[in-house]
Amino acid sequence: MRNGGSYGEEITEQGDGWLRILLYVAFLLLLGSALTRFLIRHTGENLAPWVIALSAALAVLYVVEPLLGPGPTKRRYVWLGAVVAVWIVLVWLAPSFGWCAVPLFFIGLRTLRPPAAIALIALITAASVTAHLRLAGRLDVDVFLAPPAIAAIAVAVFVQMDRQARRQRELIDDLIRTRRELAAIERREGTLAERQRLSMEIHDTLAQGLSSQQMLLQAADRVWDGDPATARTHVRTATGIAEHNLAEARRFVHDLAPADLADGNGLDQALQKLAERETSRRLTVRCHIDGTPAAPLPERVQSALLRIAQGALANVREHSGATTAAVTLTYLDDQVVLDVADDGHGFEEREGREREGREREGRAKDGEPAGTRGHGLPAIRTRTRQLGGTLTIESLPGEGTVLSAAIPVRPAAT
Repeated sequence: MRNGGSYGEEITEQGDGWLRILLYVAFLLLLGSALTRFLIRHTGENLAPWVIALSAALAVLYVVEPLLGPGPTKRRYVWLGAVVAVWIVLVWLAPSFGWCAVPLFFIGLRTLRPPAAIALIALITAASVTAHLRLAGRLDVDVFLAPPAIAAIAVAVFVQMDRQARRQRELIDDLIRTRRELAAIERREGTLAERQRLSMEIHDTLAQGLSSQQMLLQAADRVWDGDPATARTHVRTATGIAEHNLAEARRFVHDLAPADLADGNGLDQALQKLAERETSRRLTVRCHIDGTPAAPLPERVQSALLRIAQGALANVREHSGATTAAVTLTYLDDQVVLDVADDGHGFEEREGREREGREREGRAKDGEPAGTRGHGLPAIRTRTRQLGGTLTIESLPGEGTVLSAAIPVRPAAT
């Protein structure tokens, strides 16, 4: 219950149409039965016209309550005072109207603040007890105790309903707040995931292409005077990479799908093109396809495997010193496996972990500042994990390196 608010404020906020209707019906039934009882027992008395008129006035006053508007207002206080005054007069004239007190309890609790509501209930109870004792002409224990007991029960029921309404309101508020917080967290996580995905896409496409162009142009510059033919070959290769990068950039802007997978090309053809593009005078890349897919691979899986192959070959080109590399795609019943093997100098397991840590922090071996290098092995590992797959790297000094990414796929229905 809010500080300073009425008992029924929370119930009113919850929408108590059914309770209002119940109270209206109960009050009118009690009023009608009390009037009928009075007329049957006191036919012909001079009080009958007054009782009928006051009963009609009380009924009209009671049913116009919704017209007063919500919340405690001056008009509502005046209305409540008029209802109680008319009822007290009726009870004094005909004590049987005392049964109408119960709905009046709820009106007081709904309208007044707790101290005033309790005082009003005490006044109504006292008026009912006094009227019945005056009619009985003696001290009747039942008459003396029954109205207070009924008042206590009515107040307890109403207060309990108010507490339940408050708890329900608090639970609803907590639920709404929690849903908003979860929605905000999901939006943030989605934004971060999308940023990470975009950064990996850029690394596996534009950044790798630019790195290759830089190496080729530097090589062309070194042999420009002594071996013009080789220099021109390097420039032409760099031009081809630039054309592919341009296609990647356009595709990246369009829908972020790998250009090699566009125009209906499958993963097999895309890996073949990648092997041809990565082949140079220093490095020969071969591509092997083993088996056939039982069902077409999802586009997400094809795109991720192509990006993994691009990242692995970039590591081979930049770090391994290898002369040959092999890209093997193997289709199994329940998974597809991509292997990238090279004959480079290899590395110890500890060295590989250190290199991966530096790449994750954005630093190269030669001390370049954070953010100047790409994602490398962390990106490959992330792509594999996102697809529920496993990544295995085997390497020894002088014996080359084998990177294997196994991605589970749904078996074809039989």
